[in-house]
Amino acid sequence: MGDRSDMDRTLGHTGLKVAPVAFGAFKIGRNQKIKYRDGYELPSDAQTAELLNGVIDSGINLIDTAPAYGVSEERIGRHLAHRRDEVVLSSKIGETFEDGRSTYQFDRASTTDSIVRSLDRLKTDHLDIAFVHSDGRDTEIIESTDALITLAEHQTKGDIRFIGFSGKTVAGHLMAIESGVVDVLMVEYHSMDESQEPVIQAAKAAGIGVLVKKGLAAGRLEPRTAIPFCLEPQSVAAVVIGSLRLQHLKDNLQIARSAIDR
Repeated sequence: MGDRSDMDRTLGHTGLKVAPVAFGAFKIGRNQKIKYRDGYELPSDAQTAELLNGVIDSGINLIDTAPAYGVSEERIGRHLAHRRDEVVLSSKIGETFEDGRSTYQFDRASTTDSIVRSLDRLKTDHLDIAFVHSDGRDTEIIESTDALITLAEHQTKGDIRFIGFSGKTVAGHLMAIESGVVDVLMVEYHSMDESQEPVIQAAKAAGIGVLVKKGLAAGRLEPRTAIPFCLEPQSVAAVVIGSLRLQHLKDNLQIARSAIDR
């Protein structure tokens, strides 16, 4: 699994040790209605297998996917089931993407159906982290839906190890911390948007793990400066980065580990 694992960080009170760069698996499964600056073709099955195995071999051990990422879950299950014990695997509930559009459901039945489908597609008996995939109605989802309580039930059953919340608002993330249910947050944080800094500090105080999403601002920021910025807070365990180029991911991991080593 590569070297320098001593540079990995602990993801809050979960005890999970993760490399400071995580692999965001959006691009291996979906290229419609994207927010990236440039479009791309989906990789072939052979290219996907090479990329996913190369990611693990490089030392990156957290892979983040979601039902809304097209065929991403199926591809991860097909090519990494035999290496399941080498991977911290996270997926999400709440959003699905079909026929070119996203729909959001946070009720009990939909949450359970989503977990069952993800386990089947990923060819695993558990998710290490199951995130709520918020559409921006963060506080409403926490206060008025069964999403978190249903995830807690699946945690008790052993279908998931830890509960995550991937939201969009400071108020929502602070409420997630206060819920006493959430173990990990995924927040957007970079030099062009530091609004989640109070959340990162509150998470540290509560022992909640933090993953940063969109740390490169969808390609608008240079990795050499953006990645160290994201990892400066000690409560940030990793920056989730999506790429179809293995060398790009290896370079980003080197930048991250060099920043931690300073």
